Amino acid sequence: MAESWVNLAERIGADLHLELAGTGSRRAALARALREAIQEGRLAAGIRLPPYRSLAADLGISRNTAADAYAELVAEGWLTARQGSGTRVAERAAPARTVRVPKKPPTGPAAPVHNLMQGQPDAASFPRNAWSTSTRRALTAAPNDAFGPGDPQGRIELRTALADYLARVRGVRTGPERIVICSGFSDALRLLFGGGVLRGTLAVEAYGLPFHRSLLTADGVRTIPLGLDESGTRTEDLDGRRGVRSVLLTPAHQFPVGGPLDPARRNAAVDWARARSGVVIEDDYDGEFRYDREPVGAVQALDPDHVLYVGSASKSLSPALRLGWMVLPEHLVGPVLTAKGRRERWTSAVDQLTFADLITCGAYDRHVRQMRQRYRDRRNRLVAALAEHAPHIEVTGIAAGLHAVLRLPPGTEAAAVNAATWLGLALDGLSGFRHPATEAVLFDGLVVGYATPPDHAYAAALDALCRILPPPP
Repeated sequence: MAESWVNLAERIGADLHLELAGTGSRRAALARALREAIQEGRLAAGIRLPPYRSLAADLGISRNTAADAYAELVAEGWLTARQGSGTRVAERAAPARTVRVPKKPPTGPAAPVHNLMQGQPDAASFPRNAWSTSTRRALTAAPNDAFGPGDPQGRIELRTALADYLARVRGVRTGPERIVICSGFSDALRLLFGGGVLRGTLAVEAYGLPFHRSLLTADGVRTIPLGLDESGTRTEDLDGRRGVRSVLLTPAHQFPVGGPLDPARRNAAVDWARARSGVVIEDDYDGEFRYDREPVGAVQALDPDHVLYVGSASKSLSPALRLGWMVLPEHLVGPVLTAKGRRERWTSAVDQLTFADLITCGAYDRHVRQMRQRYRDRRNRLVAALAEHAPHIEVTGIAAGLHAVLRLPPGTEAAAVNAATWLGLALDGLSGFRHPATEAVLFDGLVVGYATPPDHAYAAALDALCRILPPPP
């Protein structure tokens, strides 16, 4: 039988198609199609069907055929028909559900139940009310050109707000004309290296985010590691690296080991960039979150012409916003905008305007202060739990940031990570961040993101963490 279709969206409010196919009469085919739609949930209980006359006209069948199919399904209990109410799907006609019984109990690792992964803020703490208020205010005040093609450099409102904020909070020396809005640090790397703005070998820290290294490798960029010790990255070693014109650093809080870059080494990196006409890329990924030390200003302030500062809202607000910014040396603004292009690689203008308002009205500062206190409390709970249950485990990198590093006895990291997997605890081992060309191993450790879980799940996550730690040597 030829197939016929009817779109019932206009009549019943659902995007549903009926297919009359198979053997048998037209009445049987229609009844079968309606049963299948109800069983599959495409026709929900209580939904009103079109009159049989309209249905017949749409399907190209006789009125009697449609009326008989309706009557058959009413008799079977699939439909109900009342004067003045029309024909509806019966309330008791629910989609069939298949009960699946596992053949045998699972024997593999438990699915993640506790999340202590690094690099993630508490998603439940996003300032919904403040963001909503700023969105309404920003939309009301926005000029008409905000909803046009726009400027690839980013909205002037946000660049102006960021210039003031970064100068006040991070000591960055810039104006709106040197800021380019991007969608985060990864996007900045793609623009700088994938777009050909920076060329040659890139020096990186011996321990860092593998995802960033993979992006650089995909763009054909060779990376070489610089050593790391208790004073931070050994930037004095840059002088002996041939072909290196740029270096990527996390000077405010080394990722993932923790700790600020020693002042002498900050100066050494800037002096190297001046002498080589190179550039220092400063990743200020969690610069706002410091707890037990004086704020460490941005390296960019030492030499705005040779330090490229990158920040984002991914740790302070949410990675879902895809909001980041580059503070560029003047001579790199044009090349970055050329790499960015006139279309596509933009962050939403509405989000930019909202974030600008959030900053200028003071709500962003209030949110950061609240989160700084919350994350400090969580860090303190982590330290207290370890002191009680695993006093032999040293905790490092806790003066700032959203994660801590637990120093384990030598040779125990792999076993601890494996135990966490079986217990359903998501976290990282320190070795996973080591550059492949780095021969020296700092120590065995776990990277614990204490900012990640919501408040109600944090105690259970800490308990699970203490259970997987190795015993004293």
